[in-house]
Amino acid sequence: MMILCLLVLTGRAQELNCKVTVLHDKISAVDPVVFTSMQRAISDFMNTHKWTTDDFAVNEKIDVTLLINLTGKSSADNDAYTATFSILASRPVFNSSYASPLVNYVDKDILFKFSQFVPLQFDDNNVSGTDALSSNLTALLAYYSYLIIGLDYDSFALNGGTVYLKKAQSVVSNAPEQSKNITGWKSVDGTHNRYWIIDELLNTRFQDIRNYWYSMHREGLDNMYSKPADSRVKVLGGLYKMFNVNKENPSSVLVQFFFNAKSDELAHVLAQIPASNDRVPYITMLSQMDVPNTAKYSALK
Repeated sequence: MMILCLLVLTGRAQELNCKVTVLHDKISAVDPVVFTSMQRAISDFMNTHKWTTDDFAVNEKIDVTLLINLTGKSSADNDAYTATFSILASRPVFNSSYASPLVNYVDKDILFKFSQFVPLQFDDNNVSGTDALSSNLTALLAYYSYLIIGLDYDSFALNGGTVYLKKAQSVVSNAPEQSKNITGWKSVDGTHNRYWIIDELLNTRFQDIRNYWYSMHREGLDNMYSKPADSRVKVLGGLYKMFNVNKENPSSVLVQFFFNAKSDELAHVLAQIPASNDRVPYITMLSQMDVPNTAKYSALK
């Protein structure tokens, strides 16, 4: 008699489901195999590194798309490249096939080194590593991983992502030095960079934005199927507090970072309000806060 034993395992996984694409059409005289290796190495790094202490089921993983556009090659280092990173991330909405965007951001003028046969390594306690250009790549990947996870956790619980946002801030504080034209980590690098995004997210002056982030997702979007009218109030009502934050901090990078991800979603929710007159106060606020998308909101009048 043969006895068959079936062992059912519940699959647990890391936090991210990251799809990586490396564009290299502007780079010549380099074996294309290098870029295939780069894409695979970065994908493996993002998807297999354990970023939190929590276990994620496969269907709980955060969807991320990372597009790396290589724009040039360093003349000083054969393995160094300049690039633009485009980062998209989203989380599912309850009782829906819709995925709500968390991040939609383009990080420009990045300089990093990738050596085909050297594995990517990252240590929270030694972010800068031994080679600044190589470490800049893993620091960037870690920063955006922690940022995305922090925003995801914030969308499910009020201030739920603080520990991971602080990890992103720690990456900023310990990032590779700028001696090799590495930029984006310091306040002096400009007003719209990695430093200021995480600084404002953790600054109490911007707490109302984080409060709104939670209410729009957990109390608004997640209830849109069962309570559409109440959910629209939650999604749009928080704009008043955000408007006040923007008024007090008119050059905030965080406000534009927010609208980069949320402008289409807000316009869609606003379009669901039956009476066009009721849309006017929201259109006015949105147009003043998110000037690049004014036409999108004005079309709803």
